[in-house]
Amino acid sequence: MNPTAITSYLSGIEQLSGANFKKWKEQIGILLGCMDLDYALREPTPTKPTSESTNEQKALYEKWERSNRMSLMIMKGSITPAIRGAIPDSDNAMSYIKSVEEQFLGTSKSLASTLMIKMITMKYDGHSGVREHIMKMSDMASQLKNGHGNF
Repeated sequence: MNPTAITSYLSGIEQLSGANFKKWKEQIGILLGCMDLDYALREPTPTKPTSESTNEQKALYEKWERSNRMSLMIMKGSITPAIRGAIPDSDNAMSYIKSVEEQFLGTSKSLASTLMIKMITMKYDGHSGVREHIMKMSDMASQLKNGHGNF
C-alpha cells in the first residue's frame, strides 16, 4: 500500500476525544479491515513459532504480529495524548481496545441516559418542520438502539 493512501486513510479517523468513542471505534474497525490489519482483533494470540513449527504456523504468526503492531500504532496515534495517558499500555491490540472500551463504558451509559431524557421531554416547537423533528427523534432512537442503551 502506498504512503499517500495510508495518510489519506489515517486522516479520515476522527481523534478519540471522549464523546466520540463509538464513532472512533467504528472508523478504526473500517480502516483496519480495509487495510487487512484487523487479524489481531479477530484472532487470539498464536503461540510463538519454534524451530519445529511449520511454514504455515510461522506465516500465521507473522501475519498476526504485523497486524497487532500496526493496529496498535494506528489506535494509539488516533487517541488524544490526554486520553492515551489514562489507558493502560499493552502490547496486544485486542487487550488495548478492550481497555479503551472500559474507559468509556461509563460515558456510554451517561450518554444513553441523556438521550432517553431528551427523547422523553422533546416536543415539537411549531417553528421547524415536522420532518426535521421526526428525523431528530429517529436519530436519537437509532443511537439508543445501536449501542447506547436498549430501546
